[in-house]
Amino acid sequence: MTSPNHFDYIIIGNGLAGLQLSLQLSNDPFFDNKQIALIDKSDKDVNDKTWCFWEKSLGKWDDIAYKTWGFAKFYSSKKTLNLALKPYNYKMICSLDFYKKAKEELSTKSNFHFIINDVIKVTEIELVTVTCNSISYTAHHVFDSRIHDDYFIEKDNYTRINQHFKGWIIKTETDVFDPDVFTMMDYRLKDGDQTTFIYVLPFSSKTALIEFTYFTPNMVENKRYDRFLEQYISEKLKIEKYAIMEVETGNIPMTDFPFHKYSTKQITKIGTAGGWVKGSTGYSFKHTEKKVEKIIENLKLNQNPSKGLINKRHAFYDAIFLKVLDDENDRGEWIFEQFYSKNPIETMFKFLDEESTLFEDIKIMSSLFSLSFIKAFFKTLWF
Repeated sequence: MTSPNHFDYIIIGNGLAGLQLSLQLSNDPFFDNKQIALIDKSDKDVNDKTWCFWEKSLGKWDDIAYKTWGFAKFYSSKKTLNLALKPYNYKMICSLDFYKKAKEELSTKSNFHFIINDVIKVTEIELVTVTCNSISYTAHHVFDSRIHDDYFIEKDNYTRINQHFKGWIIKTETDVFDPDVFTMMDYRLKDGDQTTFIYVLPFSSKTALIEFTYFTPNMVENKRYDRFLEQYISEKLKIEKYAIMEVETGNIPMTDFPFHKYSTKQITKIGTAGGWVKGSTGYSFKHTEKKVEKIIENLKLNQNPSKGLINKRHAFYDAIFLKVLDDENDRGEWIFEQFYSKNPIETMFKFLDEESTLFEDIKIMSSLFSLSFIKAFFKTLWF
């Protein structure tokens, strides 16, 4: 008789990666006879983040997209770029809407089991044992979204940049924003010789999310974000009266750390813990979707689930970019100005989606050609 604490698959963490994987498994009849457990210490009933991504035309998440934009602006100290995104659209999803959609769909499947508990350790012998508070579970395979402790030790030569930010959703008394155009990056306000920029997502003519973002190895005090947000709203947007409706904070790792090497035959690291966050940008939503599709394909072919998840060519490009930011953090503005001003939108998005050809990659990299990139290239190559 099968133990009620044994499953075919256990997914640790009901975040973006865990729930996207669960939804893909639930929508494929191949896995209808598999017992699958989702373990998380949280009910996921709080809107704790937003995800943004670009894609062509209609998409599978459009029913929960909070807002979509077809145009963007980019500001550097020297120029302003108006970017028509066609054939792409830029889309935003609130995490709570995603959590609700996933839980509602999965709750209709009798072979999916939600377990609220804190995972203490995972051991791998013949089966994988997941030890929680006062109870253990076993599985043939575990998908684990917990970041390995080695990442936090920092006694290696890998680059670690923090994409840390604080954002306010504000509401104004008068029409201020163009709800059809968002600001991808605005470098006109700086915190010293560092890569910092403002990101603006307008939801209506009177409401918008405004975030002050750093791409830096170091963190800053909370009041530092507030000071720059206040300054930007006052000086650049010329807004005198507004109310702060919501606050969002976050820290996304931008790194070339080899998270994927911590996957084993019976344990697959997923999400940030699997290296699924794009190292050079911090975007993860569409990357996660593609990684999940590859895992499903591998499982159905009885292959190691982690086979082919990492694009080594683009991982190398990301490592070069990160090395430049690590060595000369003030170069971020120049890099992104070159990137957005010298390349077509479609080529850029294909490059960032890791779908570009080698010829397109060469054109992109040549637009960033500089002594900083040459030095970073050889440092990355030798390492």
